[in-house]
Amino acid sequence: MRRMTATRLLAAMMLLLVPAALTSCKDMSQLAAEIAKAMDDIQAGEEEDAWPEETPDGNQTAPAEKAYELPAIGTNDLIIRHTGFTLRYNKTHNTPDWSAWCLTAEHTDGPVERSQKFWADPSLPSAYRVDYYDYKGSGYDRGHMCPAGDMKWNEKAMHDCFYMSNICPQTGTLNSGSWNRLEMKCRDWAKKEGRVYIVCGPVWEKGRHEQIGIDHSIDVPEGFFKAVLTMRKGHERAAAYYFRNDESQQKYREALVTVDEIERRTGLDLFAAVEDNLERKIEAECKQW
Repeated sequence: MRRMTATRLLAAMMLLLVPAALTSCKDMSQLAAEIAKAMDDIQAGEEEDAWPEETPDGNQTAPAEKAYELPAIGTNDLIIRHTGFTLRYNKTHNTPDWSAWCLTAEHTDGPVERSQKFWADPSLPSAYRVDYYDYKGSGYDRGHMCPAGDMKWNEKAMHDCFYMSNICPQTGTLNSGSWNRLEMKCRDWAKKEGRVYIVCGPVWEKGRHEQIGIDHSIDVPEGFFKAVLTMRKGHERAAAYYFRNDESQQKYREALVTVDEIERRTGLDLFAAVEDNLERKIEAECKQW
């Protein structure tokens, strides 16, 4: 919303309060035009930043409308916006390149029960519209990128996160192990910070990939990443994690890397909306939260 500055308000008041004696010789149509212009200037105004929100403990968070979670988006990218999250779909791999969302403290829990059904995404052309049965007998889990545990606040959000466009082939050990534990830690961080910005997706490290699928061919990624950002004023920081997509036991704390490292592995420009100097600083740090 735009607000008039004190200077503009004062100027408008002075114009409107000019004594009649000083304006009697002026053409009234000209005066009306000047008044109209002043009012237009006031309405156009200078846009002020939105007031930051406060978390329950009084900490300030960044304005909610800024999509810090999104990587840089190209003109030819296939972007799909669902309730609660956004993804970029890769028609070569038939997986998302990334899924991104803002998780607030209020959205870390909710009354909506976990869905028991996966859905083909109607946003995709039929040739790339992977269905739940394409994973049958593959030996891989249907691994959520944006997790169901972050979408319990809304029925539509829960439904949408079960679209197969948000799913990658993931080993059962990783899916139910460190990947799940990191999802839970992100909810803890959202409660502490007020909101966090999250992006995650597959990592492709070979020229040719294992494939699964029945009606659609789906490439199996060699790894996965997740990056988490807080923009709480004075406490801005990010953390990133890389996991191998195998059956080994991996502790999420040992998977910590810099955001720069994830960008090197994936070619993505993460947290692109963050101011450049701050982005360079936090993306080079490698600190546990």
